[in-house]
Amino acid sequence: MLTTAEKIIFALAILASIYAVYRVAERILRILARGHGKPDFDLARKRFISVLIKVGTLQPTFKIRFWPSLLHGFIAWAFVYYLLVNLGDFLEGYIPGFVFLGQGAIGNIYRFIADILSVAALFGMAAMLMRRFVFKSPALTTRQEVLLHPRARAGIQRDSAIVGSFILVHVGSRFLGQSFEIAGRGADAWQPFASLVAGLWRSWSETALIAGEHVTFWLALGTILGFMPYFLISKHIHLFFAPLNFLLKPERRSIGELSKLDFDDESIEQFGATRLEDLGWEQLMDAYACIMCYRCQEVCPAYNTGKVLSPAALEINKRYFFNSEGARLARGEPSSQTLIEFAISEEAVWACTACGACVDICPVNNEPMRDILDIRRALVLMENQFPKQLQAAFRGMERQANPWGVPPAERMKWAEGLAVPTIDEVPEPEILWWVGCAPATDARAQKTARAFAEILNKAGVKYAVLGEGEQCTGDSARRAGKEDLFFALASANVEMLNEINPPRIVTTCPHCLHTLKNEYPAFGGNYTVIHHTQLINELIGAGKLKLKRDGALKATFHDPCYLGRHNQVIDAPRLVLENVGTNLIEMPRHGMQSFCCGAGGAQMWKEEEHGVERVSANRFAEAQATGAQTIAVGCPFCMVMLNDARKDANSEIEVLDVAEIVAQVIE
Repeated sequence: MLTTAEKIIFALAILASIYAVYRVAERILRILARGHGKPDFDLARKRFISVLIKVGTLQPTFKIRFWPSLLHGFIAWAFVYYLLVNLGDFLEGYIPGFVFLGQGAIGNIYRFIADILSVAALFGMAAMLMRRFVFKSPALTTRQEVLLHPRARAGIQRDSAIVGSFILVHVGSRFLGQSFEIAGRGADAWQPFASLVAGLWRSWSETALIAGEHVTFWLALGTILGFMPYFLISKHIHLFFAPLNFLLKPERRSIGELSKLDFDDESIEQFGATRLEDLGWEQLMDAYACIMCYRCQEVCPAYNTGKVLSPAALEINKRYFFNSEGARLARGEPSSQTLIEFAISEEAVWACTACGACVDICPVNNEPMRDILDIRRALVLMENQFPKQLQAAFRGMERQANPWGVPPAERMKWAEGLAVPTIDEVPEPEILWWVGCAPATDARAQKTARAFAEILNKAGVKYAVLGEGEQCTGDSARRAGKEDLFFALASANVEMLNEINPPRIVTTCPHCLHTLKNEYPAFGGNYTVIHHTQLINELIGAGKLKLKRDGALKATFHDPCYLGRHNQVIDAPRLVLENVGTNLIEMPRHGMQSFCCGAGGAQMWKEEEHGVERVSANRFAEAQATGAQTIAVGCPFCMVMLNDARKDANSEIEVLDVAEIVAQVIE
């Protein structure tokens, strides 16, 4: 189809584009190499099939925003298919008389899919541009008070306009080119949409149609060559980095598992992240994978209650910093600004509840929460800078091994009057009950502990508690960035637990559950850890608990972040509530998409950052709107926060732990 001159010009354009792409790609690789650690490429081999399915179906994007996700799917599926289409068009342009995949069944199916996806992509792109530029969806931006790179607010809009225009021109030109070809040789039943448009050109001369084919070839394939170097510095490079993120992201036991800092290694000079180059390579790659869709911001409890934290803005700021200072980083020079100066404000860092919602919802597998907690580590360990309210909790954990500061001698006061055996009395229990600091020291949480003890005793479970020997798991210290304190607590606890070697550990606190199960393996502690609702569900299923089922209780269950989202325990508490005859009403945000109570990330021990409302108030209002009489919980922190919100709202709704509800109906 192409003339000799056109073939030469196009070949030279290909070489120029490849060279420009190489220069940008080399810089990106050099930037990523500045991060700590190296990718484990064996992970890609193990994950390849599952990632192929995930990327092919775009499953992560459909967690929220169904219709925009479907429109995005039209564009993405067409983009992938167009890799084949563009190859075919290139070969047909260079080889006279060549028909890509032939005129048989395979060729017919190929053309049919191309025709359908071309129209789908054009429709999807037009609708997405309307959503952004005409309807100005508030979901695609962030509030003015949030720290955002000076170039980002206008830059994202410009980037979207450029990429959107490219897709419309690229796909639209190719589609028109097919219609010109069909107009010249007759309708093609396997290209129904292109054949329909071809009717507009029936009166054109053969010369005009051939000219149209040449023009649309250059517009369709020539724009690719011009766009590719820009593509690598635009947000749409996520098309390459999102699959890499899924393939190469280090394995995590949970989205909340953090890397171990080794305080025995005296050669380490930097703890946590002060600058970009202090982050891991995968945390740098997150910025390139980010699609700037603001989904993480949409589910962030801090942002939703008016705080200045936006996990999306953090990734966007990293990306724009790469674009502006990438050459410096690629040369191995230190970045000119700290993360606090350009990526995220200190106020925003301390507003994070470490709930993991941003990580769970991200369609490209980014982990902005991890960046924030690494920045906290640096602020605390390198600069001794943190909210002063945390000092009391730190002091309590350092001196009394619990953030409440209650002496170990009082650790068993909650069990007075109950037959609760200690590990000294039952040295080989079937279940070791890790009571946790809250149930052992907080007056409200003690009621949960007493209820659970009653359940275990009624069911005849052979269990034991650590008694005065139990101390804090260190969850609050780790989430607050006080990693040296967590290191000390974790090391001591692992040493003790390994000596006991319990078959299973049960805990009523999801934060203890998470830490024992997911954080302690790095310290040599590998345990089977379950939540008390899981054990209660087992006991009911085994017929060890006889329950009265009157169906009078109308309740809603609040999923604790560290139970549901971090550890995927969704069904057990609901099954327990159903077994006691509860009329369960779900909140709009539940399960993996549950909204935080506001206590996580060490927020329990400090005042919330400034916003329009408390996180707990937002969640309580959602629970209240269900019309439930009781809010069932499975976490002592959630209990405290929702009870405080209940008092502030002057509400009659009860907040009860699942164990308390079960204890009330045991026959």
